[in-house]
Amino acid sequence: MRLGGQVIVENRNPEIWVNALVKAGFRATTLPSVNPENPGELDEYLNMARRHDIQISEVGAWSNPISRDEDTRKKAIAYCIERLELAERIGARSCINIAGSRGEQWDGPDPENFSSETFELIVDTTRTIIDAVKPERTVFALEMMPWCYPDSADSYLALIKSIDRKGFGVHFDPVNIISSPRAYYNNGEIIRDFITRLGPYIRNCHAKDILLRGKLTVHLDEVIPGQGILDYRTFLTELNKLDPDTSLIIEHLSTNEEYAQAAEYISGIASELKISL
Repeated sequence: MRLGGQVIVENRNPEIWVNALVKAGFRATTLPSVNPENPGELDEYLNMARRHDIQISEVGAWSNPISRDEDTRKKAIAYCIERLELAERIGARSCINIAGSRGEQWDGPDPENFSSETFELIVDTTRTIIDAVKPERTVFALEMMPWCYPDSADSYLALIKSIDRKGFGVHFDPVNIISSPRAYYNNGEIIRDFITRLGPYIRNCHAKDILLRGKLTVHLDEVIPGQGILDYRTFLTELNKLDPDTSLIIEHLSTNEEYAQAAEYISGIASELKISL
């Protein structure tokens, strides 16, 4: 697998950016943001990444294509198509969004999020996005969430079957589906089961950690890898059975020091297991 993340640099240009990634030990990263008025800038970044064997693991398409607001929904679908086209053009591992939400918060909970009607809406919407691009080099994937489909191996498999498109793949973020103390303490088995059943479809993963607080009712906080209870030994062992280009991207951190801390923890476990990152 390829361990990756993001780097925070001042006066960023392609050379500074890639040198920072190499220094961090990352072999994968997310698509860098560029000036839309400089169409050649992205190609400069991509060429530099290829020169240093750094993979673009994901192109984000963060939006709400199942919004109740029809204008928001149409704009989100158009944006997803645009981002999937870009991912296909550059050969990224995946183009990622969440399914969305029927609530006011684009990525939040709502009573309708787990209805059969919403499931079908996600299926139809995802087909529309994929059919507009017909990707061959990349896939469109949905990041799992605790309060929307897909929220488990079962619901992800059901979506794969219902969407029935070659261009639909899997993004795996185990922290996002640990939503109870029972799952928290059993997360290694959840990880093992998910990768066993969906491994052939997995293109990209996120690396973070989770910590249960001793305050009622239930408080589960995302933390830096190594500060929680996520079973990274199982996570890395199972990922190591997949395509060697499967990416594991550290995310949601604020400083290079935090990314280095997370990378050191993950790399240390990989070294113990004799797994190459």
